[in-house]
Amino acid sequence: MPNTTDDSAPKLLRRLSTFDMTMIVIGSIIGAGIFMTPSSIAQVLPSPVLIIFVWALGGVMALCGALTYAELGAMMPEAGGVYVYLSKAYGGLWGFLYGWAYFIVVNTGGLAAIALVYASYFGYFIHLSAVGVKAAAALGIIVLTGVNYFGVKMGGAFASLFTVLKVIAITGLIILGFTLGKSDSSPFLPIIPANMSGGLTNSLALAMVGVLWAYGGWQHATFLAGEAKDPRRSLPVSIIAGTLVVIVAYILVNLVYLYLLPVSGISSTTRVAADAAQRFLGPAGGTLISVAIIVSTFGTAGIYTLSAPRIYYAMAEDGVFFRKTAYVHPKYHTPTFSIIFQSAWVIVLLMSGNFLQLITYAIFADWIFFALTAASVFVFRRKLKNVERPYKTFGYPYTTLFFVLVASWFVVNTLITAPLQSFAGLAFISLGIPIYYYWRRKAKAAPASG
Repeated sequence: MPNTTDDSAPKLLRRLSTFDMTMIVIGSIIGAGIFMTPSSIAQVLPSPVLIIFVWALGGVMALCGALTYAELGAMMPEAGGVYVYLSKAYGGLWGFLYGWAYFIVVNTGGLAAIALVYASYFGYFIHLSAVGVKAAAALGIIVLTGVNYFGVKMGGAFASLFTVLKVIAITGLIILGFTLGKSDSSPFLPIIPANMSGGLTNSLALAMVGVLWAYGGWQHATFLAGEAKDPRRSLPVSIIAGTLVVIVAYILVNLVYLYLLPVSGISSTTRVAADAAQRFLGPAGGTLISVAIIVSTFGTAGIYTLSAPRIYYAMAEDGVFFRKTAYVHPKYHTPTFSIIFQSAWVIVLLMSGNFLQLITYAIFADWIFFALTAASVFVFRRKLKNVERPYKTFGYPYTTLFFVLVASWFVVNTLITAPLQSFAGLAFISLGIPIYYYWRRKAKAAPASG
């Protein structure tokens, strides 16, 4: 929603192809989740059939979200994506609160956590102290900052390369697992175990929390809409195709886990992918999976470093963030200060070591924005009836409504099960309200003082 009128100033350029955008969707969703969450899901839902059911249900949810976001992205292909949709649907405050949460902890805290994952897995090959892990994580962020500083095409190429590598690794795990691996028992029984604690409904709800976390990320493509070639066509294709690829991959990977390992084995390990790979590759399996996790998480960190700064750029263009973050490099055509500003804050969070609790609070608030963004399709269908929609949500209004309901359920369920963290998250986000009005007053006063 930029409002700058200086046509001579450097601008973001449309250099990302449909393939680049599709790889960004896949790479932003597939991070560490598919390698880590199956264990926690098996702990609360010790049934192979029900485990596959919740991953399929989560896939349906993700696809409904992707179909909905695809309409928004094609209709408003601007830098900042979700920030733009929320601002236009509900007012600038809501867009700002989204960007505020993303900068303070949602994206930056997520980046810090992902950096710690790939740095920790380096310990599989090189002994690192706790300080060494943090240093390796920070060094990785600095490298990714440099990659994305020198042009969106370079950042897109990096994202594509690492996404292709992670897809190859996951495909190899699936094919080799089924062809070389052997199952010692009936892998998909029982359907509903007799000893399930907490009841079926509660267990399904707890399992869905991990599933929904693993499926998140397709929204990152919308942040880069202002730099996509032919975004009205390419953005819907990328978001929908990328999400479908992830759904198929997630279900097949979980089938491999269940084929090679008993549910009790999955629930008792934090390295389920490595344990599964060792069943058909021996000790080398753990090494290869460690490499795959490093590649997967490092690639996802690269995409987060690339995409989210476009939110802060759009906010600065609207006068509600540090003006310097609207600066576009005259040669590389990237929002360089926005990228550097984000990475610097990520490193601060890394070194502080106190950001993991903040992430818990902010993830809850993030799902509020998921629901609001999807619901904005209903708002725009009413307010902007005559605006061109190159793509309309398949299955509307049912697909959009399903996603809004699931996102709302997640928010309500978190409020009930973790009220202290939930209200802390709401309070944390609310801190952005006075900051927004401060920026608004400052932006209005600037022309008068100049």
